[in-house]
Amino acid sequence: MTGRTWFGGIVTLGAALALAAPASAADAAKQVTFSKDVAPILQAKCQECHQPNSIAPMSLITFEEARPWARSIRERVSTRQMPPWHIDQSVGVQKFKNDMSLTQDQIDTIVAWVDQGSPQGNPKDLPPAKPLVTTNEWKGQRDGFGAPDLVIKSGEYTMPAVHQDQWWRDEEEIPITEPRWVKMVEIRPSSLKARKIVHHSVAYLVLNNDPEAIGPRRGGALQTADDQVLGRPFLMEWAIGKGYDLYRPGTGKLLVPGEKISWDQHIHAVGEEITGGSEIALWFYPKGEEPKHRSYLVAFSGIDPSKRLDIAPNSVTGSEGFTVLRDNTLITNFQPHFHLRGKAMQVEAILPTGQRQIVSYISNFNFNWMTNYIYADDAAPVFPKGTIIHVTAFYDNTKANKNNPDPEQWVGYGDRTVDEMAHAWMNCVYLNDDEYNQLLEERKAKSKASTDQQQQQQQ
Repeated sequence: MTGRTWFGGIVTLGAALALAAPASAADAAKQVTFSKDVAPILQAKCQECHQPNSIAPMSLITFEEARPWARSIRERVSTRQMPPWHIDQSVGVQKFKNDMSLTQDQIDTIVAWVDQGSPQGNPKDLPPAKPLVTTNEWKGQRDGFGAPDLVIKSGEYTMPAVHQDQWWRDEEEIPITEPRWVKMVEIRPSSLKARKIVHHSVAYLVLNNDPEAIGPRRGGALQTADDQVLGRPFLMEWAIGKGYDLYRPGTGKLLVPGEKISWDQHIHAVGEEITGGSEIALWFYPKGEEPKHRSYLVAFSGIDPSKRLDIAPNSVTGSEGFTVLRDNTLITNFQPHFHLRGKAMQVEAILPTGQRQIVSYISNFNFNWMTNYIYADDAAPVFPKGTIIHVTAFYDNTKANKNNPDPEQWVGYGDRTVDEMAHAWMNCVYLNDDEYNQLLEERKAKSKASTDQQQQQQQ
């Protein structure tokens, strides 16, 4: 398994070097300009972050802003570091609802533009400008899902300019008077400034007589008060760079009156005093519309709990974890989570037959972008009960890791930013045998119809 993972990394590196090669003669013959060819790409895939007062270090709205960064832009897009979509394109699921990556044609266009001297072209060719983001916006609303139905804010914490990491935990009531089903959820820091200090934020549900919200991972109904505390289900986890969780149609999370959100916010110092917290937005199903299934957020560990995480100074090493699925399971998203030494993560399914199937692989994890990869409905992986989810994690504690604060330090498991952890956040939907078999038949029929159509087109 380790050999496969490193081989995948080598393939990815080779692909990156190939992308960085000079444009072909055909591309060179075609003049590429900023106004006509590059600006539409930046507008569609980059300007959300690369605009004044946003999280990116430079604005890429105008030619005058983008031109000084041309070589840097070429290097980042040709090696697929930007936009922050780091899924390996050679293995695993490749269809996503929120794919922000550049196509090969778009990469070739930007490379050709830089290689041709980064000309401006005719300003009249520029596409109409998109409105600038002037508020701490909800990504779900920006992507066309409308305003959230409910927003709940945590308390705020004042972090000194220099201080140890803090975990800000408070509880807030969920202000509803009747049960409501949630179809999408999004967490964000409470202000643009708060984005600097909030490393990650977890919203747990404090339940009110709803044991099914725990899911099968604890093996049945809650028995004691301690069970209820320890078994708090995740509503959502947010980390730097993550967007929203969009549940598969017909699935969701149920909220009932009397429940609370228990916040767990990891806050770190950044050299200036900042006060901030988190807030969560909820999009509801219409009243009377009840999803057939619940969605459960699960953190599949990449670390064997019986072993110690031991990352020596100036080393590259790995760990792995195994989780047995107790039910037939549909996985709807993948979000890898590390701290500063995280390098790569692979999620593999080991089926009861012994067959192995790679679900997703990240070969160049970036701590500053905890991207959430939401699988397309017809591509979301589904596995029978008894399948083992095998998470393999690799860490880079050398000076080659640009995020590494000190490669001379030993690193172990812990919650601080300078400690390390590894898990794959995945929303799971559990199916009975009939539902599982029906889904397989539907996909088989759809695949056959697609193959037949392709054959007819070729005739």
